[in-house]
Amino acid sequence: MTIFSPNMLKTFEQCQKKYYLKYIERISVPQKAGNFEKGKKIHALAHYYLRGDDTAGLETALTEEEYRIWEQLKANEYFQKTYINSEYNLSCKTGDFWVGGRLDALMRGSESYYILDYKTGAIPKNPESDFQTTVYLLAAEKLYTPLQFVYIDLKNNQSRLIEFNNEIKSGYEKAIIDICTQITNAKNFEDFEASKKCEFCEFKKICL
Repeated sequence: MTIFSPNMLKTFEQCQKKYYLKYIERISVPQKAGNFEKGKKIHALAHYYLRGDDTAGLETALTEEEYRIWEQLKANEYFQKTYINSEYNLSCKTGDFWVGGRLDALMRGSESYYILDYKTGAIPKNPESDFQTTVYLLAAEKLYTPLQFVYIDLKNNQSRLIEFNNEIKSGYEKAIIDICTQITNAKNFEDFEASKKCEFCEFKKICL
């Protein structure tokens, strides 16, 4: 059984041939680790901190910039709410398809639960319709209601709150079913369409 992750759905939306090479042929193309190290450190530190571990030693390993970002996250109003879980795997069935992913953190406020997603880089351009927002809200609302999604933009030290209700849920479900149907209906490499934005794609040399 395939569980479609937000990254899988976003990759297919960006370039179907890239999806084929990455998730069907399972071709791995090395990328510079430096692009991800800062985010990985902050996410790991947040996980340990939220579950009550002593993070003092880990904080000493942060660079000056990373420590500034970490202090911003700790001061964030949503990060300070009541902790439920972090690095939390959730999945759900939508139509005939399973979708899921790993939440950065799930918190509880006085009137709502909050899915937190911290970004050391930019948040999605259209966060309300981003597949990360869509998949996580659909998966979590099976267990936690009422529910909202919060992108914590650590680059600009601000938060973006996304509301969730039955009307929005219906639109999310349709979007998931539509794209998963497209994916499963395509069988061969020729069935997958190429993106016109190939310049910076790590699969460019393989695909063309």
